[in-house]
Amino acid sequence: MNATQSLTARTGNLFHRYANPGRFLRLGARLQPWLTWPALLLSVTGLVWGLFFSPADWQQGDSVRIMYVHVPTAWLASSGYMALAVCSLLSLVWRHPLADLAAVEIGPVGASITAVCLATGSLWGKPMWGTWWVWDARLTSVLVLFFLYLGHIALIRAFDEPQRGYRAAAILGLAGAVDLPIIKFSVQWWNTLHQPDSITVTGAPTMSTSMLWPLAIVTLGFTLGFGAIVLARLRAAVMESRIRTALAANRGRQDTSTGNAA
Repeated sequence: MNATQSLTARTGNLFHRYANPGRFLRLGARLQPWLTWPALLLSVTGLVWGLFFSPADWQQGDSVRIMYVHVPTAWLASSGYMALAVCSLLSLVWRHPLADLAAVEIGPVGASITAVCLATGSLWGKPMWGTWWVWDARLTSVLVLFFLYLGHIALIRAFDEPQRGYRAAAILGLAGAVDLPIIKFSVQWWNTLHQPDSITVTGAPTMSTSMLWPLAIVTLGFTLGFGAIVLARLRAAVMESRIRTALAANRGRQDTSTGNAA
């Protein structure tokens, strides 16, 4: 076994530690409140601070307050699809049994967040650009992301045999990840109406701290909320899968006993 195969095997073993449904449910039950309650507290705090107490922008006025919903949802639209792509990789390479279920549950949440991102972007664009929509590179690439989410949701349910749907959707999930760098760098690669990113890894923020702090708080709250919703949906899916398996096994035993009695 070469070094690459050894690393793949060790990584697979690490991921499969929590493949056991019972172990995952116990871990999820402990983790759920640590995501849910901080998400609610931070989201409410950040939104109230940003919408009612942060200063208006000198140029955009009060319309800048849409930022406190639009920016976190834009971040989560891309981050959610990145999580979807990771689940697709785990499914295709390591055949992780929970990766497919996680992808099923991430899709609707990510699509909803992306829809909110597009809607708030249109609300912001109307007073700034004088129109609800332009075929700007950033806006168009996010719209493509929304359709990728919808395509993944439809494809994973399009087959009578679930495993075929999981494989097809996983391929789409990985292929669609090419849209993520386009979303990120579109304002640098093309001449667009969309403003450049105000927060970057390499440079200092271009907004005042009185706006940056509530934005950071609500973004963290939304991110924890996204995780809490997906985790709750995934726990429900795992429990539903266990119940179906138990019912199928019970029916099988009943059929066997009936056949023996006959």
